[in-house]
Amino acid sequence: MTSRDTIALIGPPAAGKSRVGKKLAKRLRLPFVDTDAVVVAAHGPIPEIFSAHGEPYFRELERAAVAQALREPGVISLGGGAVLDPETQADLAEARVVLLTVRPEAIAQRITNGKRPLVTDLESWKRLVASRSDLYRSLADYTADTSSRPIDTIVAEIAAWVTGAEKEGHA
Repeated sequence: MTSRDTIALIGPPAAGKSRVGKKLAKRLRLPFVDTDAVVVAAHGPIPEIFSAHGEPYFRELERAAVAQALREPGVISLGGGAVLDPETQADLAEARVVLLTVRPEAIAQRITNGKRPLVTDLESWKRLVASRSDLYRSLADYTADTSSRPIDTIVAEIAAWVTGAEKEGHA
């Protein structure tokens, strides 16, 4: 196994990184790590971390979880803002990076659960995505839109890309 056996899913909040990641990991027979879930398990709900300690503290916790996850082969779902860290950007150069995109009209129901402290409504989501979209694209090796297609189709396409890259010697 090499570091290229690590598939990192990046993208905006509510793009489906966790859902796609779980299914992709199962399909590829790799472990799955959701870095937001790692932070929550160790430190409590993300909105509470933000309110008690602020975003910079959360980003430190997130960076530690991402760095640890990227050390092992597997499928890793990164929080939407994890890519803002320059060290994370450098680490991602050693992984296969899949950008999951989603159109605004498809995420309205996905962002109303209160789990995303930086996204309180559709307008705040649009602003956040606009500010990060160039960075997301610059880090991505492969892009898949999750707006309306079945999740199993998306997973199959990503898995085919991953296994095709291995056959072509890009592993």
